[in-house]
Amino acid sequence: MKPIFVQLQCAPGKTYEVADAIYKTELVSELYSTSGEYDLLLKIYLEPEHDVGKFINDNIVNIPGIVRSLTTLTFTAF
Repeated sequence: MKPIFVQLQCAPGKTYEVADAIYKTELVSELYSTSGEYDLLLKIYLEPEHDVGKFINDNIVNIPGIVRSLTTLTFTAF
């Protein structure tokens, strides 16, 4: 399994709605609220054969209230 981190910027006042919608998908391992430019941080585990971009587009960024996303791929855990 590959860990993928996704940061989401939400429309003003929509962070809790977005977080609830993501939580209900049961696709993320961890979900955090954050400070700064992005409002939410998600940790997702994917099988190596999954297309990360397609997974994120089909399951995460299509949730209403998301303005912007930033996906970080990981390589090695230390």
